[in-house]
Parts: sequence; structure tokens; C-alpha cells
Amino acid sequence: MTEAQLTRPTRAWRTAVVFATASLALTACGGNSSDSNSSSDSSSSSSSPSAAAAKGDGTLTIGTLLPQTGDLAFLGPPEIAGVDLAVKEINSAGGVLGKPIVQTKSDSGDGTPDIAGASVDKLLANNADVIVGAASSNVSKSVIDKITGEGVVQFSPANTAAGFDTYPDKGLYFRTAPSDVLQGKVVANQAVKDGYKNVAVLARQDFYGEGLAASAVKNLKAAGVNVTKSVLYNADAENFTAEVNEIAASKPDAIILVAFNETVKIVPALISKNVGPQDVQMYFVDGNLADYSTYKFDLNKVKGTAPSPADLPPSFTKRLLQVNPKIKDFTYGPEAYDTVMMSALAALEAKDDSGKAIASHLIDISEGGTKCTGWQQCSDLVKKGEDVDYEGASGPTDMNKTGSLSKGTIGIFQYSKGNKYKKVDSVSGLVE
Repeated sequence: MTEAQLTRPTRAWRTAVVFATASLALTACGGNSSDSNSSSDSSSSSSSPSAAAAKGDGTLTIGTLLPQTGDLAFLGPPEIAGVDLAVKEINSAGGVLGKPIVQTKSDSGDGTPDIAGASVDKLLANNADVIVGAASSNVSKSVIDKITGEGVVQFSPANTAAGFDTYPDKGLYFRTAPSDVLQGKVVANQAVKDGYKNVAVLARQDFYGEGLAASAVKNLKAAGVNVTKSVLYNADAENFTAEVNEIAASKPDAIILVAFNETVKIVPALISKNVGPQDVQMYFVDGNLADYSTYKFDLNKVKGTAPSPADLPPSFTKRLLQVNPKIKDFTYGPEAYDTVMMSALAALEAKDDSGKAIASHLIDISEGGTKCTGWQQCSDLVKKGEDVDYEGASGPTDMNKTGSLSKGTIGIFQYSKGNKYKKVDSVSGLVE
């Protein structure tokens, strides 16, 4: 059992030890921000039963560490809009603990150059109780110790790396995107369903790529598929000739490409070796499922996978577009919205906005109680003392003891001529 598993208390455990822990001092986090749309004061809220000595300042402060620049900048707009929408809706209804949520924003980048550390310093200086982000699993891994070490919740809408399930995060890391244990299974099963028998895997050599590739390979082999080659590459390399040559020499009939924006270099290299998208079936994943309409290569019939709600209501996308009319797709927007809603509900249930108090209630509000949707319905139930099971814009948010989703939905997408994609199916399952 990992440290992360040991430090996430259940409702029964907290009830049993509340009086024994009442005298323990926990780090208090909260406050205002120079970038905020609201102000705070120094008053403290009443402490929660689960963290009797943890006291915030009465104002829930949400910091965002989301990509405004870098290879994953295409994920930034929907994620930022999701956070903005949740904050707007909660504040319009009176805020949390009687005060508006304060929001402060920063750019996560993509790790090259590394700007996330300085961004986190800014958010911590602005007394964030919860930091939403990063989108990149690699970026999150680079700052998780700094964030959780300050007693602040790190809550990602898009991290899928399987390694977070066992990371020693002090019980302060959570995510609303399902682990790549599930995505790896879905993309592998899609290749099997499509009838391919000799599949190669080409993936980034990093925290995200290695975990997703391993899951895909495991599930391909379990289905009796011949994995012709599984190759990891350095994403910062000038070219990928050697790795592409290995893949081509293995003579696959399908390729799973686990990549970010380096996809625009790898695809032409694959084409040059006659294993491009029009030569063999190709599968993308969430890291490179993007609009490539400005590029000359042809992705027609390429398929891809990404966490995606089984049924995203038009009313929700309409509300996101009201926040940012320029959004072109909604990837991880619902998941980002849910991070704020869940954080606010946890603070409300704890009667405390501190990071540790929020963390001790996040799993509770995600499962096991009265199902509810939206801030008004869920917050009314919490105020009445009811245990709630928040059903998010992204779907069920039931969390296991590691702070990851216990089940999730992966969308299946397909490109058409013009290199734009659309959703064609979805698969839901347990994250095992």
C-alpha cells in the first residue's frame, strides 16, 4: 500500500479518530490574489470533523496551472473555460462558506522550457487552497511535491499517467481524468476490434508515454495480438529517424502513436518509410488528438482515444461557449469544471477552505451518497447534512482511495479528410 493510499481517510475512519486528532495542527492555506475577481478577509471558518485543527481563512482560493503555451496549449482554452464557468456559477449562487471563490491563473507550459515551477510559486504566494492542473502528467509530476508539500490540493482535469496511482502525494493529489490503465486497454481493444494482428507501439519516453504504452502493450498481448515492436523515443530529439526505422522494419499492420505535438514530425517520417496513416492503420491518444488541418499529411481514417463524457449535454457546451466563444473543441473542459465543483463541495462539507480539509472530504462527495448534479442541488443537500454523490459534467466522479477515478469513459474518435476529427463511439469501464 502506498503513502497516498494510507493517507486518504474514509468517513468511518475520520469519525473514529476525530477526538484523538482534534489537537493536531494542520497547515492552513487560503487567501486572496492579485489576479482575483473577488477579495477575501482574514476570518476563519469553523473546522470540519475530519480535520478539526485545519482552518482556512474562510475564502476558497482556486489557482489554475493550465497550458497557455507549449505543445498542449490546444487543451488550455476548454480547461480554462471549464474552471471559469464553475467559479462563475458558484459565485452567482453566493459562493462557498458565504464568500465568493477567488481565482488566480498561471501558465503550466509543457515542460520545455520549464515554467511550471515559477507558476506554482506564484499560485502559492497567492495562497491557493487548490491548484487545478497541470494538463501534462509530466508537468504535474515535476511540481507535485512542491504543491502537496505546502498542504495544498493538486487537482488535475487531464492527468492520465498510471504512475499517479501509487505516487506518495500526502493524500493531496486528485484527478477527474481516468488513469491510462483504462485508455491503454481501450486503444488496444479498438485495434483488436478492427481486426489487426501485428501492432507496433511508438511512444514518448516519459512518465505519461511509458505508462500508456505499457498498458496498450499488455492488453494487445492479452488479446493474442503480436506486438511487432514497442519503441520509446526522446521527445526533445531533433528527429525520430532511428525509432521510425525500427517500427517500419517490424512490418506492422497498425501503429499506436503515443505522442504530443512531435506528431507533426513523426507522421511524415512514417510516411517516408511506407508505414504512414494511408499505409497502415494508425491510432492516436489524448496527447496528440488535435486539429491538424493546417498540415499537408493525410490523417483520413486515423482513429484516436481520449477521456470523454459518454454524453456531453448541449446545454453544458453552450455555457462553456458563453465563457469563451472561441473554443473549437471541449476536451477536458467538463473535467476541469468538475475539479472546481468538487473542491467547493468538499470545502462546504468540511466547513473549511484549507487544502487539507478539502482533501479529506473529496472522496466522500464523489461517491456513496445521494446523487446530485450542479452546484445548487448538491450544495443544498450538503447544507442539510446529507452525504452526496456528485455526478459531474464529465460523468460519474467516483474516486478510489488513491484520488483517481474508479471508473471512466474513453471516447473513440476518427479523422476525416482535412485532418479534423469527430467522436464516433465511447467505451466505459472500471479502472483496474
